[in-house]
Formats: sequence, C-alpha cells, structure tokens
Amino acid sequence: MTINRLLEIKKYGQSIWMDNLSRDIIQSGELKDLVENKGISGITSNPTIFEKAIAGNAIYDRDIEAGIRAGLPTYKIYESLVFQDIRDACDILRPVYEASNGLDGYVSIEVPPTIAHDTDATITEARRYFQEIDRENVMIKIPGTEAGLPAVEQAISEGININITLLFKVQSYINAAWAYIRGLEKRVAQGQDIRKIASVASFFLSRIDSKIDSIIDAKLAKGIEDANIEAKLRQIRGKVAIANAKIAYQEYKKIVQSDRYQSLAAKGAKVQRLLWASTSTKDPLYSDVMYVNELIGPDTVNTLPPATIEACADHCDVANRLETNVQQAYNLMESLKDPDVNIDIDAVMEELIVEGIDKFVKPFQSLLNSLENKVKQLSPV
Repeated sequence: MTINRLLEIKKYGQSIWMDNLSRDIIQSGELKDLVENKGISGITSNPTIFEKAIAGNAIYDRDIEAGIRAGLPTYKIYESLVFQDIRDACDILRPVYEASNGLDGYVSIEVPPTIAHDTDATITEARRYFQEIDRENVMIKIPGTEAGLPAVEQAISEGININITLLFKVQSYINAAWAYIRGLEKRVAQGQDIRKIASVASFFLSRIDSKIDSIIDAKLAKGIEDANIEAKLRQIRGKVAIANAKIAYQEYKKIVQSDRYQSLAAKGAKVQRLLWASTSTKDPLYSDVMYVNELIGPDTVNTLPPATIEACADHCDVANRLETNVQQAYNLMESLKDPDVNIDIDAVMEELIVEGIDKFVKPFQSLLNSLENKVKQLSPV
C-alpha cells in the first residue's frame, strides 16, 4: 500500500493546508477527496490564486450573468464569486473544524491588497468579509505591515479569525504574535469569550532564498579570486529561509511560555501557530520538498501548492527537524554580516514586503480588468 507522507506529517503535530482554491476543485469533488482522504486540513487563497481560478473560466459565467442582471458593479460581482467559493470550501472543511475543536478546517481569504497600508480600511473590510461570508471557519488574511497589525489586534478583539500574512523578518513575526495576544486581552477585558478565535502567522520562505540567492549569484558572477570567500557565499545559498524560520519558531516558544499568553491559555485561548508559506521550491537545484522536510514540527502549519502536495505525498522524508541545527541557524544568519558576505538581511526583508504586496495588487487588478471584459461580453446588448 502506498504511504501518504502528508498523513505521516500530521503525527508530528503539523497540519498541511493547501495553497489553492477554485470552483473547479469544489464542484468536481477533488477538494472533498483531498480533505477526507489525503490529509489536507485547511485552505489558503490570495489574489493570484483567484486570478488563475476565475480569469477565462466559463464555470463562473452563470453567476457573472446573475450579477449583471442584478445591476452589480464589477467589484461586487468579483466578491460574489469569491465569497461563494470560500463559503463552499468552508462547508467542505467544516467536519475538520469540528473534529479538531477549531484547530484546523479553516479557509483563508485576503482583504483587498490595495489597502495594505490603511488600518481603518483593513478593519472595515475584515469585519465585512467575516460577516458576509458568515462561516465560523473562515480566516481573514491581513498583511503583517505596520498598518496591518493594529487591524489584526482590533479584528481579534472582535472575534474574527485572522491569518497574518507576508511575514519575512523574525521581528515581524514577534510583532504579529503580540498583536494577536493584545487582541485577545482586549476581548477578555470586554468580558467576551476567546475560546473560538483562531490565528496563524504566515512566515514566508522560498521568496527569501530567491532574493538572497540572486544577490549571491551576482557576486559570484563578477568573479571572486579568494576561494574562502567564494565558499562562504556558496554555503549560504538556499539556506537562509529555513534558518530564519527555525529562529522564528524559537521565538514562538518563548511567547507561548510567557505569563501573558499563559493567562489567556487558562481562559481557553488557542495558540497562534506559525504557518510556513511560499513553500514551492523556485530553484531546480533544490529538492522540491525542501521547505517541507526541514520544518516539520509541532504546533505549526505548512501550506502547500498542489504540485508540492503531490511531491510531498510521494517522497517527503518525514521527521521532526524543526528544532535540529538551531545553533547553526543562528550562526548562518549572523554570517550574513561578515564583510566577505555583506548581505543586509533587514534591507532584503523590507524589499520582500514591498514586492509581496505588489505581487498581490497586480493580479488583483488584472483579475478585475479581465472580469470587466467578461461582464461586457456577457451583458445583453
């Protein structure tokens, strides 16, 4: 019998979510099969995913035509399509939500990426999305930006499940974790129940290595006469994202052991798990399951695109490695400051946040443009 390694990973306390959603996989029964038989216990989505799902796909035409007849503007038609997919996915995952007592079974949807730097608009949209989708197991994604974190805190205090996304720096993760805790504390102070609120902190991986590797490759391409310096640079290639994630997990452990969190845990608070995002390997030189194998460990989530799910089910090497080589991880991050290496990791992370928002804004706008064209095609003359 074939071993499904995704199910093996669950034994180590890590949940596998899928970074993909479309009406096709909902209506074909594929999503139901992934949930019931393949070990998938959550879904994440983003504007890029919805652009791929909706643009040029006739499966949405009937609902687009209904939106046209109702006189809805294009943006509201977009929301009607996406919200329905999210509701249907939530319903498919509801048994997982129930069986896990609200630990898993969530479907994430992102607030419009165009408001990433607007706290008040983010709060308003998170609140509206949560109310209109009307599912206990929906999770609203808010970027972990300076403007996003106060919105996270407020949303949590209102009982909204939040996926804090686009986290690259360890300090950004720490800030996100405390935003969650402050939101819970605010809710407790209001005499409200905190037992049903859930949150994950989405810590990005492959984009970090892609960015660092490009810097290293540029240095190597210029030619380095000193073999020791060349060796130092090559040693870092493809290693930074995993090292960074392992350090973040050490910070997670400190936070959940803190008196402030333990006080909330005594009142039934759920732990905010670290979620490993951007887990498809971009460099063909690396294993296609590198970002799964190296970060398996308790109280975490790994969200995988479909190709990585298939690869992992087939040949992941399952073991608890999240707390192996931790000192080496600290050493590696410190080595970036070496004058021979000279990579400003903070500057790299700041670039990644800006690029990350842009990577969601562009497909979001592209989707609205393609939907506008579709509306024109389907509108009666």
